[in-house]
Order: sequence, then C-alpha cells, then structure tokens
Amino acid sequence: MTLFDRISRVLRANINDLVSKAEDPEKILEQAVTDMQEDLVQLRQAVARVIAEQKRSQMQYDQNQEEAQKWQERAQLAITKGDESLAREALVRKKTHADTAGILKTQLEQQTSQVDTLKRNLIALEGKIQEAKTKKSMLQARSQAAKASEALQNTLGNIGTSSATGAFERMENKVIEAEARSQAAAELGGVGIERQFAELEGSDDVEKELAQLKAALVQPSLPPAETKTHEASGPVIDSELDQLKKALKDS
Repeated sequence: MTLFDRISRVLRANINDLVSKAEDPEKILEQAVTDMQEDLVQLRQAVARVIAEQKRSQMQYDQNQEEAQKWQERAQLAITKGDESLAREALVRKKTHADTAGILKTQLEQQTSQVDTLKRNLIALEGKIQEAKTKKSMLQARSQAAKASEALQNTLGNIGTSSATGAFERMENKVIEAEARSQAAAELGGVGIERQFAELEGSDDVEKELAQLKAALVQPSLPPAETKTHEASGPVIDSELDQLKKALKDS
C-alpha cells in the first residue's frame, strides 16, 4: 500500500467519523422526507408531461382516423361518379392518414403503458412518503425521549457533588443544631421550674417546723407549784434562741 493510499484512507475515516458525529437523527429524518417530497413533485411533473403527450397523440390519432375515413368516403363517391383518377387520389390521401394513424396508435400505446407505470410509481412514492412521515414522527419522539433521559441521568449523576446538595446538607445540619438547642433550653427551663417548686415546698416545710417549734414553746398555764420552774427555764430558752439566731446569721 502506497503512502497516498494510506493518507486517503485516514482522511476518509476521519471524514466519516465527523459526519457520523454531526448527524442529528431529527434533522436527517426531516431532510429525508423533504427529499422524498421533492422527488414526488418531479415525478408528478413527469407524469403530467407524459399524460399531456398522450392526450396530444390521442387527438392526432383521432384526427387521422377521421381523415382516413373521410377520404375513403370520397374515393367511393368518385367511383360512383365514374372518376377513377379522383378516386385514386382520394385513396392516396386516405392511405397517408391511415399510415399516420397507425404510427400514432403505436406511440399512443407506448405512452399509455408509460403513464400507467408512472402512476403506479407515483402512488407507491406517495405511500412511502406517508410511511416515512409516520416513522419520522415516531423516531423523532424516541430521539427526544432519549435526549431527555440522557440529560436526566447526567443531572442525577452530578447531584452528589453539586453545590445545591451541599447547601441542603448544611441547612439540615443547622436545623439539627437548632432543634438540639431548643430541646436543651426546654430541659433547662423545666429544671428551673422544678427547682422553684422544690424551694417553695421546702419553705413550706420550714414554716411548718417553725410553727411546731413555736407551739411547743408556748405551753399552757402551770399550777402554782410549777411556776417557779417555768420562770426559771425562761432565761435558758432565751439564751438558746439567741445562740440559734447568731448561728443562722453567721451562716
């Protein structure tokens, strides 16, 4: 293999690869239908021309047939009048028109066959175009669905590393932190209330105990014989109270 052949093959391979990558199914299908419709227009024009030629041939054939029949009648008239020379001339004219009619008949048959073939091809092409349009719509829909699916898959594949996902994660952490702070504040608030109630209950106990102590100190009137003893114990109790007050004050 020569160097030129190798270069040529490489160029063809690269060009084919570029063309293959550049082909868009939707555009290619649209162009294919457009080309088929252009072919249909040209075929219709060809059929119209052949039909026009056929009609012209038919008209010429009919005219020559009529002329041949007319000169036939004139030849007969000349014979009945005894003019053989005129009858001969009429027969010559008749033969000319008859020969022309024969040629036109052959041409007309060929044109009729050609028109029938073109009409069948025209009908077949119209059917293929209709089928191509239906298939084009289906393939275009499939192509669009494939592109949408590919775009969706690419989006899903990039979600894990996207900034949007990172933002969601950060916001979720912030919400969790806020919920934790709220729960802690609620727990602390509950402890404060419990402590306040405990203090209130504790103060009630102290008040009760103080009342009991006062009641114990306040005794009913004693008999005369015991008055001295009670009076004697008064200074002792006062002294104990002073010591208790002093101890509370120092604490």
